[in-house]
Amino acid sequence: MGADSAVTGVDVVYTHENPPDRWEAAVFLAGPTPRSAGDPSWRPEAVAALRERWDLANGRLVVFVPEHRHGVHDDYTGQIEWEERCLNLSDEVIFYVPRDLTTMPAFTTNVEWGMWHDSGRVVFGAPPEAPKNRYLLHYAEKFGVPTATDLPATIAAALDRIGSGASRTGGEREIPLLLWRDRALRRWYAGQRAAGNTLLGARVVFRFGTHWGLHVRMHVAAEDRVKDNEVVFGRPDISVAVLYRPAETLDETEIVLVREFRSPCANGFVHELPGGSGAGGPAEVALAEIAEETGLVVKPARLREHGPRQVNPTMSVHRAHLFSAEITGEEVARLRASGPHGVAADSERTYVEVVPFGRILRERLVDWACLGMITEALHRRT
Repeated sequence: MGADSAVTGVDVVYTHENPPDRWEAAVFLAGPTPRSAGDPSWRPEAVAALRERWDLANGRLVVFVPEHRHGVHDDYTGQIEWEERCLNLSDEVIFYVPRDLTTMPAFTTNVEWGMWHDSGRVVFGAPPEAPKNRYLLHYAEKFGVPTATDLPATIAAALDRIGSGASRTGGEREIPLLLWRDRALRRWYAGQRAAGNTLLGARVVFRFGTHWGLHVRMHVAAEDRVKDNEVVFGRPDISVAVLYRPAETLDETEIVLVREFRSPCANGFVHELPGGSGAGGPAEVALAEIAEETGLVVKPARLREHGPRQVNPTMSVHRAHLFSAEITGEEVARLRASGPHGVAADSERTYVEVVPFGRILRERLVDWACLGMITEALHRRT
């Protein structure tokens, strides 16, 4: 059985029913279900509030209701599997917990909250008199989850985050709005579509700040096969700068590196080029990163642009925008004499090292991607 189509633009999908093939937004009504048919559920009121508040101009809002349309409770395992599928399909999981220890103890809700509270796509509401919600509210505050003390305000908080939604169909529905609106993801997906590939499914496997991972299932048009064993990683693009002092030979040409502790590095410290991500255009970010990580202020006119490329296309969708600039002997001396740099608030501490290119090769000071960027800049220096 499918969803019921409503003139308000809100489609309700009950337990065991299949979701529609397209929508602009989807929400899941998580919270306690009455133990007996004689006790009223809070979900009809939630659906009515969603119908009232949802803007028809935004298209279709799907509401997943983990209750049987006809009040029948059967197939416990199937219920769990249906809920897991629809929770992952949802742009916002609306937790409303009017807990009553006799009629709606919300034991399952506690488990679901523990699984979803840090997902970035939940809101939490509960009447002030509802017992045993203090622990849940603690983690709502800790993870910045919007909270409310009544059902209308809880619904409003979820719809505020959804906004106008975004039209998605098929496998696209499995990418929640918080990732669908990510610039790196949109660029990656546009490239896949331009190549004729089809997203058949997706599952968010992690999200940490502006970084995310998405397990995808893709139909590869050029090979007419399905590939589903990879995770796509995403983060904001970076800008990277090769600062160099020319010499008589390529091996003697000096390159500005920054040494910094990075947890994934095998020995803790890594040598890399000045670079990073931030607000502004790629060149603006490059100049800011040079100043932050080396203390050197470079005028925009000195930068030469080499364009963007993916750094690790077998894993991450982000790109590095490469720039280079020739520096003077006096600037080299200042860099060598400078102390630690970086942004303390970001736990960043960098040490400047000016190193001949030949030494970089002999001692394997940088990774292959960094070496490629240095080679590109030196090859194009004249």
